[in-house]
Amino acid sequence: MKDVANFISGFRRFQEKYFSEDRNLFEQLQQGQRPKALIVACADSRVDPALLTGAEPGDMFVVRNVANLVPPYQPDGDFDSVAAALEFGVRSLEVEHIIVLGHAQCGGIHALMSGTGSDGEFIGKWVGIAQRARERVLAELPNKPTNLQDRACEQAAILVSLENLLTYPWIAERVAVGTMHLHGWYFDMADGSLFQYNPAGNAFESIAEQPGNQL
Repeated sequence: MKDVANFISGFRRFQEKYFSEDRNLFEQLQQGQRPKALIVACADSRVDPALLTGAEPGDMFVVRNVANLVPPYQPDGDFDSVAAALEFGVRSLEVEHIIVLGHAQCGGIHALMSGTGSDGEFIGKWVGIAQRARERVLAELPNKPTNLQDRACEQAAILVSLENLLTYPWIAERVAVGTMHLHGWYFDMADGSLFQYNPAGNAFESIAEQPGNQL
């Protein structure tokens, strides 16, 4: 109950900030939302995209799931909350950016790499979306330590999701004409660094290093 009490206290601080001290933001948001970015992030409790980016309410449309995965376009498939969220964010909210945010020490990717996801009812099938990332890592880094393979797969899985985004026709069309941009980000919680995928170099490059390393 202590944790729940802390959440309630946190809500009271939120309430005081946005509904007592400065009501302007939520008065505007009552008229509707118009975020410029949609972010696909992991459900991991340690990686909150709004906290990491300093976003205010209304700044980003957030989709969170295990291992920040985007399934391929399957209009005749069963229930798909990710596809529904993408459709709403792109076609209704008209976001201009989609960011796939992966991170170090991802439990979902570890389950994929180790095969432990098959022990559950849902995890194995879900993380299987990134199976080709796993196969690539095992082919290219067959003798590397598990932690290095996991890290490589965490980043490779981001690329799988970016590729899958382009299977949605209404995303591919916008990317083709330049009204939408796709981004792959990777957060390293060990040192607080943020990396962005650079297609030209086919590599993740630092865009925000650990504070003590900045010039």
